[in-house]
Amino acid sequence: MEDYVKVEDIISLFRPLSEEEAEKAEKLIPVVCDSLRQEAKKVGKDIDEMLVSGELLENVFKSVVVDVVARTLMTSTNSEPMTQASQSALGYTVSGTFLVPGGGLFIKKSELSRLGLKRQRYGVIEFYDD
Repeated sequence: MEDYVKVEDIISLFRPLSEEEAEKAEKLIPVVCDSLRQEAKKVGKDIDEMLVSGELLENVFKSVVVDVVARTLMTSTNSEPMTQASQSALGYTVSGTFLVPGGGLFIKKSELSRLGLKRQRYGVIEFYDD
């Protein structure tokens, strides 16, 4: 199993990385690739087979892996990152929404859709018995 993504891809598609970030990215790439393979298994697909057959373009896969790795690198490890914060003055109110309460790696539904692993389902619910 090949990872199809290198640290150089993250640098070129995301931003220059510090030495520490580059080391972390190098370790994250196989984890993200395997996580995507596992998500594909859940829906009866094989990422590597999809890439070889052309059902999934390598650049799309690379883009998703870079997005997940970049998001993980941007997540603070010394404090919980907030996505939304609000403050009040005289009432002494502070509130916020954390990005990932438990930390760690997460893959968005939109990223799974880009890989063809999430599709809209359609059907009919029969309300009346014929």
